[in-house]
Amino acid sequence: EVDDRTDRRRTRRINDAKFPRLNRLADFNVDVVPTISAATLGHLAAGGYMDAGEPVVLLGDSGTGKSHLLIGLGLAACEQGRRVRYVTCAQLVNELVEAADDRILSRVVGRYGRLDLLCLDELGYVKIDPRGAELLFQIITEREERASISIATNLPFSEWGTVFPDPRLVTAIVDRVTFNAHILETGTQSYRLRTSKTRNRKRAS
Repeated sequence: EVDDRTDRRRTRRINDAKFPRLNRLADFNVDVVPTISAATLGHLAAGGYMDAGEPVVLLGDSGTGKSHLLIGLGLAACEQGRRVRYVTCAQLVNELVEAADDRILSRVVGRYGRLDLLCLDELGYVKIDPRGAELLFQIITEREERASISIATNLPFSEWGTVFPDPRLVTAIVDRVTFNAHILETGTQSYRLRTSKTRNRKRAS
């Protein structure tokens, strides 16, 4: 009965997280991403960074495996019974703007603040207007040093000013998401292409 209850809670956590697909850390091919080790992923999968409220930032070009790792971290957290939510940066900003217009912003910010892990994908693909940037900053501040946020971005920190219009806000956001952060760089070459090549070489041998 205890095992059954645990399984139901795990399933509920995964459903509540709203992942677009289920990518597990164990399925990530570290052989094609030399900058990331299996030991690093194993350490993060254990979840200690969430207990300490530490951020995780995944940096790399499009198609280099960032979203796979982001979802994998979220799934690992769900399987520990933790509260997780996956959302793209654009989706979150739109949700916050609508909540502000409907005068329920504090309720939505509070809901995001109660998560054990917020998985924020695709930061850098869409420019955010000043109002949206300030609302996103509220979410980040709500979680600072208390609850973890993991972010996947295609931009180095020096280029975040192309997404957020206010230089002071950019500095404040970068400061918060890099303090005590685990920063993983996935590089510039396509993860899918390198994985396919590795599989083909293995078949050929």
